Order: sequence, then C-alpha cells, then structure tokens
Amino acid sequence: MFQIKIRIRTGALAAAMVLASSMFSLPAFADAGFQKWVAGFRSVAAQSGISRTTYDRAFRGVDAPDPEVLEKARFQPEFTAPVWDYFDNRVHEESIAVGRQMARQWKPWLDRIESRFGVDRHILLAIWSMESNYGEILKNDKVMRNVVRSLATLAYADQRRAKFARQQLIAALEILQRGDIDDSHLTGSWAGAMGHTQFIPTSYKAYAVDMDGNGRRDIWSSVPDALATAANLLRQNGWQTGKTWGYEVTLPAGRKFPGGSMSLAKWEGIGVVRARNKPFPSPSDNAELKVLDGREGPAFLMTKNFFVLKRYNNADKYALAVGLLADEIAGHGGLVRDWNRPFTKLSFDEKQELQKHLSALGYYDGKVDGKIGQGSRSAIAAVQQALGMQPDGHPSKEVLSRLRKR
Repeated sequence: MFQIKIRIRTGALAAAMVLASSMFSLPAFADAGFQKWVAGFRSVAAQSGISRTTYDRAFRGVDAPDPEVLEKARFQPEFTAPVWDYFDNRVHEESIAVGRQMARQWKPWLDRIESRFGVDRHILLAIWSMESNYGEILKNDKVMRNVVRSLATLAYADQRRAKFARQQLIAALEILQRGDIDDSHLTGSWAGAMGHTQFIPTSYKAYAVDMDGNGRRDIWSSVPDALATAANLLRQNGWQTGKTWGYEVTLPAGRKFPGGSMSLAKWEGIGVVRARNKPFPSPSDNAELKVLDGREGPAFLMTKNFFVLKRYNNADKYALAVGLLADEIAGHGGLVRDWNRPFTKLSFDEKQELQKHLSALGYYDGKVDGKIGQGSRSAIAAVQQALGMQPDGHPSKEVLSRLRKR
C-alpha cells in the first residue's frame, strides 16, 4: 500500500511541476502580447458603444492572461462518466433536502416568480442546485474568477473559443456599463458563466430580470433576480405552465419502438405504461421516448418542457437531472427503476465517509463533499488495487465495507 501511495504522490508531484512550469512561463512570454491585444480591443468595444471609462475600469489590473483559464480550456477529461455517475452526483439526499429548505426559505419570492413567469418553482430550485449548488459555488474563490480577465484570456489565447469569448466580453462590458454590477463583483466560471444560475453574458442580456425591484439585474447576490432570470429564459423558450417535463415509463419486453414524437395515448396503445401504473393526465400531449441507460435501465417519455430545459443546457442528461431533482424536491418520489450500476450504491453520507477514509489513508486530498469526481475515483482505484480488489474506481458498498474494517 505504501508503495502505491508513493507512486501516486510522485506522479501528482510531477504533474504539478509541469503545470506550475506552464503557468509561470506563460505570462513571461505573453504579457506584452496580451497588453497589446487589450489595447487593440478597445476600438472593437468602442464600436459596440463601450465608453473609454467603462473599458478602463473593466481592465484595471488585468495585465496578463489567466493561466488557470487556459489550463481548464485545454483539459480534456480522460474519464467519460457513465449515466449513473452523472445522476448520482446531482440527484441525491443532500441536493433534495437543501432544495426543500430553499423552497421554504424563499417561498414568498417563489410565489411571485411562479405567478409572473408560469414556471414551476421546483424546476427553478433544481436548476439552482445544478448550476451553483444553491449558490455555494459563488463562495469558492478557486472557482469564481474575474469575468473580463477570463474572457479576454480566451479571446487572446484560445483559437477555438476566441470568437465566442470576444462576443461574451463585449456583452460583459455592456453589463458593467449599464450598472447592474460593478467590476469588482463581475465574477464567473473560467468560461464566463455568471451568478447563482450561471448565465453567460449574452444570455444574461437576453433574459436577466430585476425581480427584487432595486433597479439592478443582480444574479450574483440577489436570489430572486437569479431565479426569475432562469424562469424568464424558460418562459421565452416555450415553457408550458402546469405541464410536467415527462414521465418515467415501463416498456413491454421484446418490442421495438418507433423514433420521434407521438401522443401519450398512442404510446400507451403500443404497451408503454406510466411508472406505478398511474394514468397520463394529458393523453393528447406529444412525447418522445428516451432511454439513456439501455433497455435494462429507466425509460422516459419526454414532453415539450423537457426540450425547453435543453435550451438551458443542450444535453439530455442535464434536462433529465433537472426534472428528476425537481420531482424529488416536490415530494413526488424517485425512480421506480434505478440506473444500471455494477456495484451497490452508497448513500450521500456514505460517500462522504468513504472520502474521509481515503483522505486518512493518504489517497485523497480533495474536498469531503460526497461528490465522486476524478480525484475520488483515482483514489478509490488506488485503494482497491492495494486491497486486492478490481481497481474500477466505483464508490461501492464493497469498498467502504473493506475500509471500515481496517
């Protein structure tokens, strides 16, 4: 076990040295070029109506690219998460419990937002959880960055994202000029996603709402503004008030199903049944069959609102996770048929316990947060190998049981 840990730490040290080298060498070569780019971009901004005062204020102290932004832009994960991993890290006991707490805490505002935009409050709470862990991510200085510097870095040094970054940078400068937020609080992710509900600047411009009535559309520190902004995006993209996102269903064995959309009544006519044998409340609604984990996993008939959710993030897994988490927060219950996992699932508390064991043994130095990312998986695989188990990196009852006995 000791030898395994030494190899892991040595490899991590080598990687850290390479990363540090690249991070420290970049500004030395890029400062002059970056400053020239910033000076040249001033005329582009001016053509979009950005004043000299706004531009100077936005770029005050921004004299070198952000090396961590470029590192994140270059990074391509080696691990492709299976479907169960994606949902386990987003729809779990804590995200449900905190969502219910937030539903109580923000009820008066949620009443107003729901009344104004017609979007179900539980959907908005689920988006808030998915995007920023109910705002917790905004407190993390390692994640939140200067939006102007991040976007200028990408525009200057990332050819693939340069066009996108220039467009977003102009939009960010327009946000500053309008006065919705000051430059010291214009923070976001490495790619410029901002606030509780993680809007890129152009989307912010299109959908931002001053819900609390203070004259500023502040999605960074005003939860009502952030949730109303998310609701406005969904409404403007066709959200159907009073309708669900879809239904879990069971499929008859050995039958092939047509692609595309047809009415729920027609799906029912060919043997597709709603989970728990519940009736479909609106049989004339059209729906599309989605099976994200094969015929042995859960199946869903997705209605219009599912595809509206994809306007927020164009991924089936994202939209489904929002829908499932919203249903759990609302108390509608979870899946009848669970995802296919090659191991016995841990609870959220047990995942935290597993991370604590891994940390105590020197395999893991990340945050004990119950979320199993690449760092946790690598640590699990290493300890599995040391214990003579298959090093698959899965957060299983079997691994936790072995560690509890040590």
